[in-house]
Amino acid sequence: MNIQDLLRPTIKALKPYSSARDEFQGATDNMVFLDANENPYNNGVNRYPDPQQGDLKKIISKIKGIATKNILLGNGSDEVLDLLFRAFCEPNIDNIITLPPTYGMYSVLANINAIGINTVQLDANFQPQISKILELADTQSKILFLCSPNNPTGNSFTTASIEALLNGFKGIVVIDEAYIDFSEQKSWITRLEEFPNLIVTQTLSKAYGMAGIRLGICYASTAIISVLNTIKPPYNVNTLTQNKAIELLTDKDLAPQQIQTILQERTVLIKELETIRFVSKTYHSDANFVLAKVDNATMRYNQLIEKGIVIRNRTTQPGCENTLRFTVGTVQENKILIDTLKSIS
Repeated sequence: MNIQDLLRPTIKALKPYSSARDEFQGATDNMVFLDANENPYNNGVNRYPDPQQGDLKKIISKIKGIATKNILLGNGSDEVLDLLFRAFCEPNIDNIITLPPTYGMYSVLANINAIGINTVQLDANFQPQISKILELADTQSKILFLCSPNNPTGNSFTTASIEALLNGFKGIVVIDEAYIDFSEQKSWITRLEEFPNLIVTQTLSKAYGMAGIRLGICYASTAIISVLNTIKPPYNVNTLTQNKAIELLTDKDLAPQQIQTILQERTVLIKELETIRFVSKTYHSDANFVLAKVDNATMRYNQLIEKGIVIRNRTTQPGCENTLRFTVGTVQENKILIDTLKSIS
């Protein structure tokens, strides 16, 4: 597959903007910078940030075992996803395929970019229906979005299913791995070289506890990363975000310890939910949340709100009628949740 054949003509012809910090690549020590029309008085943020986030990418590269040339960072994963629409989807002509129930921003971004949306609902086990997806795809189907582990269901798609779609779909396959750090499944970033049409997105918002700084990660071939670097805003990841990410990622034990605790609490939460009289089913989870089927999701949601607990009512999502999504909290938060669930009638 030639990625150039999938790009929009205007993107292939685009000459990228070159910022002052892109043009100067030398050492910064003892240099006098008079090139970017910045305020010269140092306050910690008076200079433009590194447009390529070099120091941060090196840390992520070591953690994930992926070369920096295969990494693009964005202002949250949503910016990364939006860049993919801009690169590969021609407005009012092309379409994407999503597999509901799934992350809602795929459709929102498609609508913002005037891209058609085709859907194939997941089967009863929340797995992709391979034949239906490939039958639905046409020459204008440019991106297939696979959220695995999936939101809001929590399960991962089988390796065989994803391989079949990577081999059978003629466009870009995006695997959204926002929750991969909570799963026993291996990340698909280890197989980028096998599939030129594979893009994997991850985030620091979940397992790494940095939702507030908005940092999304894209892993892909150098051909795709080069294109995305061409169209991204020059300073899309600010200095404060880069510095905070570097600070927290440098503590190598912090995230693994928190992930382990969340996984232990997820097991406890599932076990306790199964004892609640109005919970009829809890679904397997590879994420930091649990989906549960109840007798009346809207009523139970409102009851919890009245008790000061905010969860997510997913009953409007396809295949998720009368389900509630519980994020795994701290030990104390989970105890409050379970005690409250047991107390309401």
